Amino acid sequence: MTHTRRNFLMSGAAIAGGVVMLPYAVGAAAHATHEFAVPGGTMSVHPVAHASVVLKTPKGVIYVDPVGEPSSYADLGTPDFILITHHHGDHLNTDTLAAVAGENTVMMVNPEVMGKLPADMQAKSTALANGESGDWNGIRVEAIPAYNTTAGREKFHPKGRDNGYVLNMDGFRVYLSGDTEDIPEMRALKDIDLAFVCMNLPFTMDVEAAASAVAEFKPTYVYPYHYRGKDGGTQDPAKFAELIGDAVKVKLGDWY
Repeated sequence: MTHTRRNFLMSGAAIAGGVVMLPYAVGAAAHATHEFAVPGGTMSVHPVAHASVVLKTPKGVIYVDPVGEPSSYADLGTPDFILITHHHGDHLNTDTLAAVAGENTVMMVNPEVMGKLPADMQAKSTALANGESGDWNGIRVEAIPAYNTTAGREKFHPKGRDNGYVLNMDGFRVYLSGDTEDIPEMRALKDIDLAFVCMNLPFTMDVEAAASAVAEFKPTYVYPYHYRGKDGGTQDPAKFAELIGDAVKVKLGDWY
């Protein structure tokens, strides 16, 4: 799947089975780059599309699930570090990886992705299975399970295969959900400063489940992302923010 940057939030998105219209106020708030104070300086968040995001940190430039046109990353800097949650086409594209990675870029991936990478990329990659952890440039990376629990959806993301990640940057903790439903491992997260939480159907979860989980593990800030779905399964980030209320500070990004 190739993702392009469309003004989805303001005009709505054509989805198989219907068109979802989202409020103008959400779109108006979506275009700003947000910065967060982290140990050693600031971290800026740059939404690219769907599940692809770039984090510019004092430790280096981190790409998460980079797919789509390489030109979408042209102004974001060469990645020092790439994280890939799983092998689906909206999270892994080896042509995009080859185009955006630099000579010194390293990656952490799940074992399924490792097996699909060409040899030269494997040589620069570390595989983390659910529950494992690794270190990159002083950042502790924890592989968090990501899976479906609803009957009939387990085939999309079976338990034990795909990753979410927690990045611990000297005490500032970032959670990237990958593709998952509202699972116990998400609800059990502690001390998360910034979270990126998916919500679309039939592949992950609906807005109510996402909001319920976030209200329990209570990150300081949360971005809803990965919310374009199939057959009417797109979720509304404005509704997510309404459901969360004052419990967590919701940030909105220009994903589509």
